[in-house]
Amino acid sequence: MFQNKKGLPKFISAAIIVTLIINIVIYFVSQSNYKQIDYSDFLKMVNDKQIESVEIYTDKLVITPKSEEEASVANKKLYYTGNLDYPQLVDKLYSSDVKFTTPVKNTESPIISFALSWILPFIIFYLLGNMFMKSMSKKMGGGGGFMSFGKSNAKVYVEKTTGVSFKDVAGQEEAKESLKEIVDFLHKPERYTKIGAKLPKGALLVGPPGTGKTLLAKAVAGEAKVPFFSLSGSGFVEMFVGVGASRVRDLFSQAEKQAPCIIFIDEIDAIGKSREGNMSGNDEREQTLNQLLAEMDGFDSSKGVVILAATNRPEVLDKALLRPGRFDRRVIVDKPDLKGRENILKVHSKNIIMDESVNLKEIALATAGAVGADLANMVNEAALRAVKMGRDKVRQDDLFEAVETIIAGKEKKDRLMTENEKSLVAFHEVGHALASALQKKTQPVHKITIVPRTMGALGYTMQMPEEEKYLMSKDELLEQIVVLLAGRAAEELVFNEITTGASNDIERATSIARQMVTMYGMSEKFGMIGLESIQNRYLDGRPVRNCSDEISAEVDREVMDIISKSYEKARNLLKANMEALGKISSHLIFKETIMGDEFMKILNSIQIDEPANV
Repeated sequence: MFQNKKGLPKFISAAIIVTLIINIVIYFVSQSNYKQIDYSDFLKMVNDKQIESVEIYTDKLVITPKSEEEASVANKKLYYTGNLDYPQLVDKLYSSDVKFTTPVKNTESPIISFALSWILPFIIFYLLGNMFMKSMSKKMGGGGGFMSFGKSNAKVYVEKTTGVSFKDVAGQEEAKESLKEIVDFLHKPERYTKIGAKLPKGALLVGPPGTGKTLLAKAVAGEAKVPFFSLSGSGFVEMFVGVGASRVRDLFSQAEKQAPCIIFIDEIDAIGKSREGNMSGNDEREQTLNQLLAEMDGFDSSKGVVILAATNRPEVLDKALLRPGRFDRRVIVDKPDLKGRENILKVHSKNIIMDESVNLKEIALATAGAVGADLANMVNEAALRAVKMGRDKVRQDDLFEAVETIIAGKEKKDRLMTENEKSLVAFHEVGHALASALQKKTQPVHKITIVPRTMGALGYTMQMPEEEKYLMSKDELLEQIVVLLAGRAAEELVFNEITTGASNDIERATSIARQMVTMYGMSEKFGMIGLESIQNRYLDGRPVRNCSDEISAEVDREVMDIISKSYEKARNLLKANMEALGKISSHLIFKETIMGDEFMKILNSIQIDEPANV
């Protein structure tokens, strides 16, 4: 019942004291209703008929007076006096119409009386108190029961209980290399100490959400075969000031007793935010951070205590936390490249029955920018689709459909568009595809569809790169903007009207154009001046302006100029190839979905024209 046995004696002592206090209070409250009077006053009250009843005991008389003001007998003031040997007392009471009685002596066992007065209240208090403290400990993020608020609630993984090793982590070879060195140091410290090398005190895992920071930490637990303390940064901070600092002390105390070991703190930014310019006055978080800094300075790394921490907001961490001697090493866990994505897909598909025709490299090419969690979700979605279609193996089309499901949502076959809307969406999407095919530095078209998706898209054009690129030239970015704006250009050329369907295209095109001007130094007017910088690089990557309002207005005009020129180029491209636009759009309206090779086959059968001013 009681979770923390060390706190049990304190709890029992508290229960006994409270029970004693309750009994003393009850005694004094009951005695406060009695007032002692002289026997002569009692006889006078009898003669004056001021008494309602008398209880006759061997040593005293308990008198209940008549009172018209009191509402009930329970509220009346009682009197008592000594019982003198007065033979005529009974006759006197009878003649004065006073009720009298001699209470029967209580035959209740002293043991039962003691149990009702002491043991029963103690048990009730113990049960209620234990329930309350369990509830409080859960709310406080504990789990250790009463008196455990200052105790660390770290999960301890020993040996291979996590079930994860470095073989289960793909696409992060550099990060694994850094962590393997720490694991090797814990296994064979003499190899390093022989030449005077010291074990790094801490390693900070930094990267976007879903890249596998926590998975890497669990892999370290599986590989190290030493005690592994794992907890979240938010688990330190509680509503009571000082609890977080106490938990930090307790955590390091436990770790030193079980050294060599590893401590992993997930989401360390919850307690490690910079104290500079902090006006919130959160003393609890600041005390916790100060205690963590002190503990990291205090322990001896030669004992084999290593701290791992993970965050996707390194820019908000306190500078004192990042200096050498605390977190000596920063391990970047970034989005995987093409080879990394292919290896991640292999890891997550090893327990999935795959068809021989499956080519994971093509899926990796189609998922640029995806992290490990996304890829795991895609493989699972493909397996679910294969079962839904009545197959016992996952095919390539299942994987591609899973990619589209994650990006654009599931197909909404129940959404019925009018013929006019269907035609408009078809020309819009073929406009994108034609602009991509008619330019030299764009990605090939993989699929065009006008089947609506649950995430709001009425249709989309999917492009797949032939190889992964890490750098983009100015011409490539401009052609990408032309492709994005070609959908709106097709609407205007064919239907002589514009719709809301191009909102996302306009947003993306404007973002690329602004980055060209403010961050990439691709503006003829501003040259190589950084006018914006990225904030929260691993989260939303929001740009922050570094220029005056006047320069910002000039930037807006430069962006508008890029967009307007790109839109004019898109119009000219499509205007020169209206036959291809109409023929491919009619085919798309009929089939609703066409693949890239089918699109190129139709396009190649038509004479392509290039406008002179493009």
